[in-house]
Amino acid sequence: MHLIVGLGNPGDKYRHNRHNIGFMAVDAIARRHGFPAFREKYQGLIAEGQVGGDRVLLLKPQTYMNSSGDSVQAVARFYKLGPADVSVIYDEIDLAPGKVRIKIGGGNGGHNGLRSIDPQIGTGYRRIRLGVGHPGHKDLVMPHVLGDFAKAEEAWLAPLLDAIADNAAMIVKGDDSGLMNKLAIATQGDGADRAQRPGTADPTRLKAPARSHVHAARPKPPQVKLPSTGPMADMLKKLFDKGSSGEG
Repeated sequence: MHLIVGLGNPGDKYRHNRHNIGFMAVDAIARRHGFPAFREKYQGLIAEGQVGGDRVLLLKPQTYMNSSGDSVQAVARFYKLGPADVSVIYDEIDLAPGKVRIKIGGGNGGHNGLRSIDPQIGTGYRRIRLGVGHPGHKDLVMPHVLGDFAKAEEAWLAPLLDAIADNAAMIVKGDDSGLMNKLAIATQGDGADRAQRPGTADPTRLKAPARSHVHAARPKPPQVKLPSTGPMADMLKKLFDKGSSGEG
């Protein structure tokens, strides 16, 4: 059995917050794989089902982020699960929006959810970090993560959540590199922005090469009008008639 934990805060007030992307991911897995409705237990909302033929528990702690470990420990203890049987999905401000990193073990990186989980079950669980971007200053971090996703962010958020749900079996199997590859592909776009990428311009829309601004600014040589009558005209006529008589 594998336990997949999504971190977030309970209640409608926080439902669409960046801090709740873990809840969103677990909900997407539950919908995609036909899990029964979540039920209240172990200080959280829990559902049991199958992913890729394996028995899986989905957990959304309802203790608020700072006490997430209380719920995770209660489930792990009841089902006799070790850290290797647990994967935690959460928001990461030090990753660009839509970027994903997965690792086993390590520090909490200042994330209060992990800070609560680590001392209660150990640090050897899988950490699935979903980038939500950094606001640019530490004083803005709290309002940023407790703010709702902007409408424009749906362009990467929806494909990311869908890809997590589609490839949840990789979480259970521990195929971390394969999962990161799948998620990266899902958030790269459908090609609509390809014309903006170097080397991918539409050949049917290529323009003629631009002239150098130096060349364009250079004045054209003046057009000299040659005399048609008079001594100068006679001299020029003799000169050109003489030059044109050479053999080729």
